[in-house]
Amino acid sequence: MRSGQPRAPPSTTLLLRNITVLETLNKDIGQIRDGAIYVKGGVIAWVGPTKDLPQDFTAADTVLSLADHVVIPGLVNTHHHMFQCLTRCIAQDTKLFGWLTTLYHAWVHLKGSDVYTACKLAMAELILSGCTTSSDHLYIYPNDVTLDDSIRAAREIGMRFHPTRGAMSLGESKGGLPPDSCTEDEALCLNDMERCIKEFHDNSRFSMLRMALAPCAPFNVSKELMVKAARLARRYPGVRLHTHLAENQEDIDFSQSTYGCRPGEYIREVNWVGDDVWFAHCCMLDDGEMKQFATHGIGIAHCPSSNLRLASGIAPVRKLLDTSVNVGIGVDGTASSDCGHLLQEVRLALLLQRASGSARAMGSHEALKMATEGGARNLGRDDIGQIAPGYAADIVAWRLDAIGFSGASQDPVAALLYCTPSIGSVDLSVIDGHIVVKDGHLLTVDVQSLIKDHRACSEQLCQYLPEWWQLGEKP
Repeated sequence: MRSGQPRAPPSTTLLLRNITVLETLNKDIGQIRDGAIYVKGGVIAWVGPTKDLPQDFTAADTVLSLADHVVIPGLVNTHHHMFQCLTRCIAQDTKLFGWLTTLYHAWVHLKGSDVYTACKLAMAELILSGCTTSSDHLYIYPNDVTLDDSIRAAREIGMRFHPTRGAMSLGESKGGLPPDSCTEDEALCLNDMERCIKEFHDNSRFSMLRMALAPCAPFNVSKELMVKAARLARRYPGVRLHTHLAENQEDIDFSQSTYGCRPGEYIREVNWVGDDVWFAHCCMLDDGEMKQFATHGIGIAHCPSSNLRLASGIAPVRKLLDTSVNVGIGVDGTASSDCGHLLQEVRLALLLQRASGSARAMGSHEALKMATEGGARNLGRDDIGQIAPGYAADIVAWRLDAIGFSGASQDPVAALLYCTPSIGSVDLSVIDGHIVVKDGHLLTVDVQSLIKDHRACSEQLCQYLPEWWQLGEKP
């Protein structure tokens, strides 16, 4: 199938059988050796040992043997800025604010075609790393850019998608960080947010697209926009709220100097406290704010690579989980993490918690749960993140005869994380019952043609970077 063509309906039935190791991440089913999954109409209908497969299920429309494979639920990415993959490896030695003020010079020249191409490439990178569902935070709308550009990319490539209509309204002239040329009128933002909800949001079970509203950050939107976005979102069932919060010390200092409060008080004042909210980063929450998050069911998207790259810090994930805060994983924008490999982020999240000196601070199973069940909860979903009857057929598989798995046969599921850099891309990806990757090849886009288009967009955009960008910050 080529880009631009509508997706064919999923096979009425799909059978995956003889799976060497099937990790369902379902507490009742657990892990199965020589397992099988039967899918009907894009939904998992049966899971169990291949030997117990009901006779009626053996003659499915599509039957695949996954001997010598490890299978898990599709991973869920809960924070990204997909357009940023056009500007990787820029301002390499600066923190968040300096990095942003460098890249705004290029981003203000984005066109809708750039965003479409960037999103499709970012989604391809995610899918090949085991991701089947992703959010995306598009917060800059220069020229002809609309959220429709990213949604078109998701529909064509076949990814389950949670686009967030972001916004920046607080420019330099009003005390914010971005140049005024990167900001929008707040009334126009809110009107387009409502348009996107009405046109695209689908709150049904197994939905392929649900909306969230996402004013970008306290340092580039007004409190009034935060309040109005929350009111608007809560008028529509299933529309959630998302933004950045407590990312680094600069972020905390801005909040205290501008608003006179820490993040926990700020979100109370703008009415962003509730189980329909998830925040990115949260490296700098204090103990009271962690308890606030737990009490109100607020989620966090942990983005380890970006936090390290920008010297923001290490989110206290172990403490957050022990405080009963839900934590999912995000790759963040591929201009701050510079890589959209979700499985790699899960690995780093696991290893970073051991920097405390405890080898038991986090295990592979808990890390995978963050990237599946934790991500699903951040997005308000109870139909993805597990392989069990009644869940969406979002399933990924890796070949166990890859070089990185050799010697790891005692625990191939843990090897997915401990051996990530050398295990390669997924061999099979099923999203909503559709086979999107087969034999390691992405079927829904011509990858080489996409890369060619993407590189051309990137080169055009990067010509607008200031000459001093390699210094990391303006001299």
